[in-house]
Amino acid sequence: MAPTPTSLQRLHLIATGGSIMHNLALALHRRGAQVTGSDDEIFEPAKSRLAAAGLLPAQEGWFPEKVTPELDAVIVGMHARADNPELLRAQELGLRIYSFPEFIYEASKDKQRVVIGGSHGKTSITSLILHVLRYHNRKFDYAVGAQLEGFDLMVQLSEDAPIIIIEGDEYLSSPIDRRPKFHLYQHHIGVISGISWDHINVFPTEEDYREQFRIFAEMTPKAGVLIYDRDDEQVQLVTVPSSTDVKYIGYGPHENKVRNGKTVLVTKKDEEVPIQVFGEHNLRNISAAKEVCKQLGIKGKDFYEALATFKGAARRLELVREGSSSVVYKDFAHAPSKLKATATAFKKQFPKRRLVACLELHTFSSLNPAFLPQYAHTFDAPDVAVVYFNPHVLEHKRLPALPAAAVQQAFQRPDLRVFTDSKALAEFLHQQPWPDANLLMMSSGTFDGLDLAQLAAEITK
Repeated sequence: MAPTPTSLQRLHLIATGGSIMHNLALALHRRGAQVTGSDDEIFEPAKSRLAAAGLLPAQEGWFPEKVTPELDAVIVGMHARADNPELLRAQELGLRIYSFPEFIYEASKDKQRVVIGGSHGKTSITSLILHVLRYHNRKFDYAVGAQLEGFDLMVQLSEDAPIIIIEGDEYLSSPIDRRPKFHLYQHHIGVISGISWDHINVFPTEEDYREQFRIFAEMTPKAGVLIYDRDDEQVQLVTVPSSTDVKYIGYGPHENKVRNGKTVLVTKKDEEVPIQVFGEHNLRNISAAKEVCKQLGIKGKDFYEALATFKGAARRLELVREGSSSVVYKDFAHAPSKLKATATAFKKQFPKRRLVACLELHTFSSLNPAFLPQYAHTFDAPDVAVVYFNPHVLEHKRLPALPAAAVQQAFQRPDLRVFTDSKALAEFLHQQPWPDANLLMMSSGTFDGLDLAQLAAEITK
C-alpha cells in the first residue's frame, strides 16, 4: 500500500534537528504517528520545539540501536552522511528509506502538486500563495523553507486537502540520492522564478546548475502548467515551449508606484493596492504568485484583497525596527543575484537616505575563491558596503584563507569594508551616523550572534 501521512505509523528521522526535518517530525507527530529521531547537533528553535512535543532525542549523536525491524520507514535528512551508522543499519535491515522530498511526494500522490523552484524568490512566492489560500479558507497542504506568520509549522500533511504547495529546493535530496529535491515532487504546476548559479560544491559549472532547471521544466506533464520569469536570461534558456500539451506562462514585475517610501500596486483596472513589501524582485514574486493562484481558481480581486495583509516571509526583507528617519531590515540574501536585487531595491525605496548594507559570507559557494568573482558589482548600490565572514567557517568547510583584499577585488569595490570579527563589526556599525540612514543586514547565518535587536533599537531611537 502506498504510504500516506497516516499509513506509516512508526517513523525514525535521521538528522531530525534540521530546519525542515524537525517540522516534518512535528507534523507527523501531530498526525498521530510514533516519531523518533537522532542528530549530532540540534539548535534553537528546533531544540525547544522538539522538546515541547516530547520528540527531542535524549542524547545528541547517532545510535544504530534506535533503528529496529519494527519501524515502518526511515526518513533521512541531507545533513546526514552516507556512512551514517543509523542509515547503514536501516539499509542492513532492508527498511523503507525515504529522503524528505520522496516522503512528501508519496504523502501527496493523490493531490495536485504545485512546486515553486528558482535560485531566489521561491520562499517568498510560496509564502504569498499560502497566505492567499489561507485568507480565502481554501484547504491545502504545504512544505516551505521558512517560518511564516500565522503558520506554526513549515510542513502540513493531511488526508483531505486537494492541493499541496511545495518550495522546490534544487539542492540534493539526501546523502544517498544525488537528485535535486525539486525533481522528485513531480509537479502539476511548476514555477521557475530565476536562475543564478549556486551550490558550486554540487554543480561545479553554471551549465551543470542550469541543467537541473531544464530537467524540471521538461518534467511538466501533459495538461500541466509552467510559470516562469520571462525576463531572466538563464530561465529563457530552459523554458523554451517544447510541448503543445503544456501551458507556458511568463511573468514580469507587477505594475506599481512608490510614494513616500511605500509601494502600491496598480491593477489592470487602474485600482491601487497598498502592499507591505517592496523591490522589483518582490514585484516579480507577486506576479508569480498571482499566476499560480489564478490556476487554483483565485480571482484577481480576491488575490489583491489577501495580498494587502501579507507582511512577507520571516527573514525575507523583514523589518526589524523603524524610527522617524531610519529603518533596519534583515534579509536571507547571500547569492549574488539576490544580494544585488535586495540592495538595489532598498536604495530605490529610500533614495534620500544613506544606506549601510552588510553581507555575511556563510555558504560554501559564497566563501569559495572560484565562486567569489560572481559577486562583481553586485554590491554597488549601498553607500557603505560591508562584508563579514568568520575564518573558522572557512576551516570547517575546508576552504583556503580569504584575504580582505581578495574579497574587495572579487566585489570590484575598493571601498568595501571587510570584517572577520563580529564584535569589530558591531562597533563599526554603532559608530555610523544614523540620522537619515538605513541599515540592511543580509545573511543565511547570524553574523555570529550579533545582537541585531539591540543595534536596531539604538539606530532608530
